[in-house]
Amino acid sequence: MGCGHKDDKASLASSQIVTFSHQPHQPPSTPASKEVWKKGGRMFSILLAVHLALLACTLVSSGAFEKIAVHDYDVFFLLTVMMLIVIIWIIFYLVGTSRCPDAILCKDSHAGPIWLRGGLILFAIFSLVMDVFKIGYYSSFYSCLSAIKIIYPIVQAIFVVIQTYFLWISAKDCVHVHLNVTRCGLMLTLTTNLAVWMSAVTDESVHKAHSKLKKNMTEEIFRWLMKVGMRSSSAEECNCDSQICQIFKNGYFWLYPFNIEYSLFASAMVYVMWKNVGRFIDHHSHHIHRLKFRLFRRTFFVGIVLGLIILVSGLGVLILYEVQVNSSTESRKKSQALTMYYIFNIVCLGLMSLVCIGGSVIYRFDKRDMDRHKNPTRTLDVALLMGAALGQYAISYYSIVAIVASTPRDAISALNLTYALLMIAQHTFQNIFIIEGLHRQPPKEDRKHDSHQKDLYGLTFVNINAVSLRVPDSGSTLAPSTASGAEAIHPSDLVRSLTAPKKMNWRRKFLREISMFLLLSNIILWIMPAFGARPQFDNDTELNFYGDSMWPAIVDICLPFGIFYRMHAVASLLEVYIMS
Repeated sequence: MGCGHKDDKASLASSQIVTFSHQPHQPPSTPASKEVWKKGGRMFSILLAVHLALLACTLVSSGAFEKIAVHDYDVFFLLTVMMLIVIIWIIFYLVGTSRCPDAILCKDSHAGPIWLRGGLILFAIFSLVMDVFKIGYYSSFYSCLSAIKIIYPIVQAIFVVIQTYFLWISAKDCVHVHLNVTRCGLMLTLTTNLAVWMSAVTDESVHKAHSKLKKNMTEEIFRWLMKVGMRSSSAEECNCDSQICQIFKNGYFWLYPFNIEYSLFASAMVYVMWKNVGRFIDHHSHHIHRLKFRLFRRTFFVGIVLGLIILVSGLGVLILYEVQVNSSTESRKKSQALTMYYIFNIVCLGLMSLVCIGGSVIYRFDKRDMDRHKNPTRTLDVALLMGAALGQYAISYYSIVAIVASTPRDAISALNLTYALLMIAQHTFQNIFIIEGLHRQPPKEDRKHDSHQKDLYGLTFVNINAVSLRVPDSGSTLAPSTASGAEAIHPSDLVRSLTAPKKMNWRRKFLREISMFLLLSNIILWIMPAFGARPQFDNDTELNFYGDSMWPAIVDICLPFGIFYRMHAVASLLEVYIMS
């Protein structure tokens, strides 16, 4: 396979001829302002992704139940094959495609920002630790397990390393060779990450369901239920009596949330790369903003302090909740834990809602222009925020209906209702604030203001009235400088130049405080459900109203989206913070 541009090259040439014929005044240095997409290649890659995703979803969901003749090692075999194919394609891309002449004519400066790639590496490290724990756990009784159970975590670890390196160096690429192969390869990579995500979510949900059953019944009844109902992992049938085996088992289940987030982060970055295949960027409209991350400058520390208080308090609530709910069978302690959990979340969600409203009001007075240029990364961010929020919306509305329609109502029901309403409000207001921030231009100083800044700020300790006596309104004193190309400095311009930065900094400082507070608050709201604090399974109102089958299924489907929303909101708020 050569390094030619295929049919898109000819399409580009013809489109450029048409462009120049209609716009003769356009300089020849910007012929790439028009994007050319190969519709057939994109459609084929989409169809490939859809069919693979449906196949993986069918196997993963079927492998979770005992009565269906699909085993977990069948799922692992499919995922292993998909990851091996993706590894081969990534190596081909790095060694062949990216090194072709004119393969990457431009880069998307908005794709793969440093904080997103840094988060990807963080989750990749924890995913590798999880794979090590899995290998250690399955190796403890390899004689009674299928070999694929040990091969799968090894292949997954290699896949994580190679994919992370690939996304770190290639996330901004706009590829212009091997277009159809690259599109299909990226879609296969995206589908593989989504399939791994579905498998991890299902495995975690089954594990938590088994933990609940084990806590409430004897071992004999639990094993009987595993035979007639939901499948236990094939490793459950082997003896894991040693202490090191139990450490490996508990360790990799605790690390599942990081692997889940890694798969979703990688999927988002791969999708942006797929959108950029064959894309030409007009550098005159696609500004590259070199923003500096300054955490402890231009801030009042209020947002950081309040956010840390919420974060530490939430960790304490999480520990107490785990101890009183998951480690105790007393109903009184369970009620106390639920009350404490709901009160903390009501306070946190209420503060976050008020802060988001305040930030949206400040944006109304912000003088920065809106960024209306085409940006696939920002479009994806907005779509993920709106789409992932639907999971928590669904859980909240189901809870509201169950609480309102159920009788009798107690204090926990009232707290649960308030929690559900505030959850809806907080998601809505936070989405508005983040979307406003993502569509704002980064702060930039006006060139005209910069030309006067050195002269004007040198007069900080000079009496303004004395300056006005020395600089008349007619500007005749500064006529020579005006004639030479500079502009006259008037007293009114001086006053505006000295006072304008203070007003601008005031707004930006408050936006940075709000962004940092929301960022830290979203971190704890991600940690709590990701690591076991899930009152949806511990509150009897919804369970009694919808039944033991319907309500857990609703939570298992919708809650992963709510968890992903929090982590994606953290990444978006970090971008808003830096751009403020």
